[in-house]
Amino acid sequence: MKHIFLIKIIIILLFGNLVYAQRSKIDSLHEFEYPELKNKFYDYCDHNKVPQAKQIAKYYLQKAKKENNILEIAEGYNLIHFNEKFPTALKYIDSLATITKDIKGNLYPARSYLLKGNLYYKHDNLKAALDNYILALKYAKEQNDKKQTAYANMNIAYINSYIGKNAEAAKIFRYYLYNGNNITDDYQHNQMRIALISCYLEINKLDSANILIKEGEKYALVGKNKYDLNSYSYLSGTYDLKLKKYSTAIIKLSNAYTYFTNSNENNNANYSLFNLGKAYQGAKNKEKVAETYIKLDSNIQKSNITFPELREAYTYLIDYYKEKNDKEKQLYYIDRFLKVDKKLDEQLQYAFTELPKKYDTPKLLEEKEDIINDLKKRKTILYVAISALLLILLLLTYLYYKSRRAERKHHKIAQDLIHSVEKRHKIDPETEVTEALIEELVQKEQKTIKNVPEEVVQAILKELQHFEKKEHFLKKGITLSSLAQSINTNTTYLSEVINSHKEKSFTAYLNDLRVDYALERLIEDKRFRSYKLAIIADELGYNNAQAFTAAFKKKTHTTLSTYLKEIENTMTIK
Repeated sequence: MKHIFLIKIIIILLFGNLVYAQRSKIDSLHEFEYPELKNKFYDYCDHNKVPQAKQIAKYYLQKAKKENNILEIAEGYNLIHFNEKFPTALKYIDSLATITKDIKGNLYPARSYLLKGNLYYKHDNLKAALDNYILALKYAKEQNDKKQTAYANMNIAYINSYIGKNAEAAKIFRYYLYNGNNITDDYQHNQMRIALISCYLEINKLDSANILIKEGEKYALVGKNKYDLNSYSYLSGTYDLKLKKYSTAIIKLSNAYTYFTNSNENNNANYSLFNLGKAYQGAKNKEKVAETYIKLDSNIQKSNITFPELREAYTYLIDYYKEKNDKEKQLYYIDRFLKVDKKLDEQLQYAFTELPKKYDTPKLLEEKEDIINDLKKRKTILYVAISALLLILLLLTYLYYKSRRAERKHHKIAQDLIHSVEKRHKIDPETEVTEALIEELVQKEQKTIKNVPEEVVQAILKELQHFEKKEHFLKKGITLSSLAQSINTNTTYLSEVINSHKEKSFTAYLNDLRVDYALERLIEDKRFRSYKLAIIADELGYNNAQAFTAAFKKKTHTTLSTYLKEIENTMTIK
């Protein structure tokens, strides 16, 4: 009794210490925020430290509930379900779905269906997994959530790969491997690479698979992640199996199987075991093949998780014991084959029926709609482009005809200017002067300028007449002030007289004199016509050619080049 009592005391003390240790562990987690807790949780999972991971998940949920943080409560349910058995895990996912049903945004309910689909897939319920993935895809598309749409497509691709549609699955995995930078993180990127390698191995794209295996091995070595290292060891062993390098395949697959078994990664362990049996089969070691497949069957019975390739293992065992004339074992494995085959038939039949109906067909219809919309968009762009080109063509045509009309107008003006200059030359100069004087006298009688004495007006007009006759307007730098000073008057009087009697500003008066002079001299003086434009402008008193051409066009309403061309044409005709 005393011995028993002592044992009880020891147990109580140990239990107390354990409780104290757990309490201390929980207390130490207070210093971490949600992202840090989540990182620690996944780190423990990666290193197969399940008790520590469960402790963090439990604390995470308690913390979220205490703070009444709905999104973090949901995340707590997500974390805690990972390391629970199926019924309990499903309850946590259902709780997550319930608590997030009224949350507005694009995360839920798509995420709830994705998590539930993953849980069903993990426990070999392909039908339920597919149904949940389809729902997740539906809600993700409705919310225009590209990330969760990608996750749903990836998970459906896993099902396609599972049922043997590896070429179709490879397209999805390859797309997200090389185009998912804004959607997938490093972990998911690595999972896409592993999935794509598996597809490539199945469809015998061995060179592509080998390139990705080497790439993945480097990634795993840098991260020092044992799970990844053994995943690539499994894939590398399968690659060697395809190349009939059975010895190296056996070593790699055996190592992967040992790791996955110790890590409770049953699915991966079983796939490693199956391919290990294939390697032994290639090496002609029948006993090891049978031993491996018997172990595989034992694992399948414990987990009840199947995969299509299992049929090969059972048919091998049936044939193996048939050769040995072991009726009991032969019957036993026939019975096991039938059970597994029945389950696989149900799974695969549903997947083969529902995948095209619920995923492939809607996807094709969506692609069809996208193509139609794209074609409509292209047609619209084409019509807009054609319309724009037509408008541009019409505008260019209008501008061309406007330009031609303006050109004809300029030529007509230039011709009229030439004719008017020639006409003035034919008139007797004396007569012209007399008529000019008569007209000027009439104007003098009609026009009077306030605040300017009449004798001053007459004096200024006389000086202007001298200014014009002596062609002083050709001098450079003439201003109103300089001209007023040269004729002994002030700028006010001079400006008033020019405005009244010449009916223009001083600047216009000066430019008109120069342009009129140019009109005549360009006709009379062939040498002057041959000068460069800058020299002509300089001789006319302008500082630059641009000032002259602008003044010429303003005065004559035609261009200097047109006028010169018409002079040449006139001279040629003569």
